[in-house]
Amino acid sequence: MALEDPVSQAAHDALARRYRSAAPERILWNDTIARLLDHRSVRGFRPDPLPADLIPTLVAAAQSAATSSNLQLWSVVAVEDEEKRKELARLAGGQKHIEHAPLILLFVADLARAGLIADEAGAPSEGFDYLESFTVAAVDAALAAQNAVIAAESLGLGTVYIGAMRNHPEEVAKLIGLPPRAAVVFGLVVGWADATRAAAVKPRLPQSVVLHRESYDLAGQSAAIAEYDRDARAFQEEQGQDPVGWRALVLGRGASAAALNGRDRLKAALRALGFGLK
Repeated sequence: MALEDPVSQAAHDALARRYRSAAPERILWNDTIARLLDHRSVRGFRPDPLPADLIPTLVAAAQSAATSSNLQLWSVVAVEDEEKRKELARLAGGQKHIEHAPLILLFVADLARAGLIADEAGAPSEGFDYLESFTVAAVDAALAAQNAVIAAESLGLGTVYIGAMRNHPEEVAKLIGLPPRAAVVFGLVVGWADATRAAAVKPRLPQSVVLHRESYDLAGQSAAIAEYDRDARAFQEEQGQDPVGWRALVLGRGASAAALNGRDRLKAALRALGFGLK
């Protein structure tokens, strides 16, 4: 049944797409929230060229994200070269959308710049050899990238994150000439979505699973997870996918080191790239 208030109807419809059977009754609403709830991962792209000023626009948005202690321990490498994109697609397990879209942004956890500053000052840099520093760099990169996603979508573009850049970190680093103490933590494909391969809004876990007030409750999540699993199977069936549900994805990823597709050796790879990780 349609709601009398068009704004309320828009919010209701967006929540129904995002949460299916577990949609909250209402939330605050504006154009920004509407765009956020409409996010979807795009894997079908047209090869059409991008606007000339797109990359500096996305980087400006990315650099406007929060950064821990203003250290700005991240960088981004924009890759447009077709041959490099083909090689990145291979390293990512054959993800063809990396080839088909005209741009992939490689977000880098970057302690090399901080090391350079310390070296030029003749100052110690032991603090950057600890796991905390790599964590800060990876978190900074993720915050920056999400700002870039929001900016890209506001311009009508589609995006998809590529975690498989961590499958072969050393080879990716070599391909784009990273110095020691720098590593790509993920990629972000950007392009014009192919309308013939339209992406859908994927349902998320109910808020009753992820939102905890005052203290965390694990035992109480099972029923809501089971309900979400049914919604996930329905979505997969609608998309022509194998309707395995959501729990099967979690179980598959956690079943063995082999399921990590090479990322089980990430600590060793990062150390080979110059990170201390103490």
